[in-house]
Amino acid sequence: MSQEAFNKLWKMIGLRYTSHPWHGIPVGPDAPEVVSAFIEVIPSDTVKYEVDKLSGFLKIDRPQKFSNIVPALYGFIPQTYCKELVGQFCMEKTGREHIMGDDDPLDICVLTEREITHGNILVKARPIGGLRMIDGGEADDKIIAVLEQDEVYSQWKDIHELPSALINRLRHYFLTYKSMPGTETAKQCEITHIYGREEAHEVIRRSQLDYQEHYGDLEAALSLTLFEVFNLSQRQGKLLRDL
Repeated sequence: MSQEAFNKLWKMIGLRYTSHPWHGIPVGPDAPEVVSAFIEVIPSDTVKYEVDKLSGFLKIDRPQKFSNIVPALYGFIPQTYCKELVGQFCMEKTGREHIMGDDDPLDICVLTEREITHGNILVKARPIGGLRMIDGGEADDKIIAVLEQDEVYSQWKDIHELPSALINRLRHYFLTYKSMPGTETAKQCEITHIYGREEAHEVIRRSQLDYQEHYGDLEAALSLTLFEVFNLSQRQGKLLRDL
């Protein structure tokens, strides 16, 4: 099959089928300065949704345990993955050992003064910093961003410009969102640093490289599968014509 035929086929697939939010949506040409963010959870949600990695549909991960709610739009950056390079950066910054990424796409919180009424959407976000979180011995960074062109939050270019009350709210949520009274769950999570925009950009770049290392051949594999399907249909067509 010619490259032109492949391009037409991919275009038709894009028109007919929804892309997987992790693998099928580009991070954006201006990353890491501006990134696409797929939003799974909004502040009014009473359950925590997350993308099912196999199907790409949203699923209920768990009910929100108590009155603790996420203080921002919460989701992930497509075509990122937290593995060796993200874990290595965490070790460099903390002096810890034996830390790997958490095998998930890179989490992101997007601040906006607008009321967004549901998740399962894409937004353009400008990263301004992050929380270096370690959860059960794994790097679980939370990138903090502002909604692109937001009339209030876009004035802030770095996380250290945010009001301390807002940063404390973010820290509190992530340190307690898995905890239950009478359990030790909360002690498994810690936030070692609050870092600025440049470090956030580096975490994003490393997560993109981790993604390329582990999933970078997806399009080639899909193209090969389509090529095999095309050849099979051609052979079947020939057999039918020969009957």
